[in-house]
Amino acid sequence: MAATLHDVARLAGVSIKTVSNVVNELPNVRPQTRQRVQEAIEQLDYQPNLSARNLRSGRSGVIGLVVPELSLSYFAQLADAVIARAEHHGVIVQIEQTGGDRDRELAVLTSPRTRNADGLIFSPLGMGQDDAERLAVPYPLVLLGERIFGGPVDHVTMRNVEAAHAATRTLLEAGRRRIALVGAHPGEVMGSAALRLDGYRTALEEAGVAYDPSLVETAGLWHQAEGAEAVRRLLASGADFDAVFAMNDALALGVLRVLQQERVRIPEEVAVVGFDNIDEGQYAMPSLTTVDPGRKEIARQAVDLLVERIARRGDAIPPREVLVDFEVLRRESA
Repeated sequence: MAATLHDVARLAGVSIKTVSNVVNELPNVRPQTRQRVQEAIEQLDYQPNLSARNLRSGRSGVIGLVVPELSLSYFAQLADAVIARAEHHGVIVQIEQTGGDRDRELAVLTSPRTRNADGLIFSPLGMGQDDAERLAVPYPLVLLGERIFGGPVDHVTMRNVEAAHAATRTLLEAGRRRIALVGAHPGEVMGSAALRLDGYRTALEEAGVAYDPSLVETAGLWHQAEGAEAVRRLLASGADFDAVFAMNDALALGVLRVLQQERVRIPEEVAVVGFDNIDEGQYAMPSLTTVDPGRKEIARQAVDLLVERIARRGDAIPPREVLVDFEVLRRESA
């Protein structure tokens, strides 16, 4: 027969209430007692009745994750990290994708399916700063990304400007002076593309290198095909460049492919740096130098903040903003 709460309490020499407090991760248990209960749970292979626990607490044990598209490796790997961290807290993740469409993002915020979850981790792409007040929803929500700042909810994001600056500086320090940029969004004021362009331009300025608009290529979507097409345009224009900073790794992989097709030696003739540290980059030929923006830490912080909000629902906690650290990973392409 399956072990019960009574069995755990008897083996650990504590009350049933103490076992319940440990199972529900409540703080009012001494460390030594908590350890004794956890050892008893492990020894007996006790499995809490999550349905009963959720019914008593008024929670579903489910959190939502909303991303633009899982076909982009960054978001697929972010989802994987969120699921792993959620398992640590004993909750399940329900995933929705919006295609980066503003109307679909707004609809998700009020969807009955979404509101059946205990809280939401939300990464918009179509919404913008003017939509900040739309985030004032009647359930716990943690915002990801760079589309909205200063909103009414907790926000976990990466250091886009500083990371793009570091990526560009890596190329400058290697002696590159004609650094092309792939992935620009003309007219964008707030968002990853605008912030990374800012970091790129600042690094050039600090190095005394003039900003050359002819070296900046657009890419509406940040997929491999768009990266390939962007560098084809650069080559066809006759632009003189000795490096490429691609605004994400998918774009960078497309750049690598075309440069190799054109018999351009990497990094001898053209160095390439990406952004995101997706798994595919380290297995490219040559392996891709990239920025690790702290994806796992973003997932950890987002889940932890949301779980805390759910547990303390009703408490007046001001919105918090968390910026995670990044690292430039030097590989063979630069």
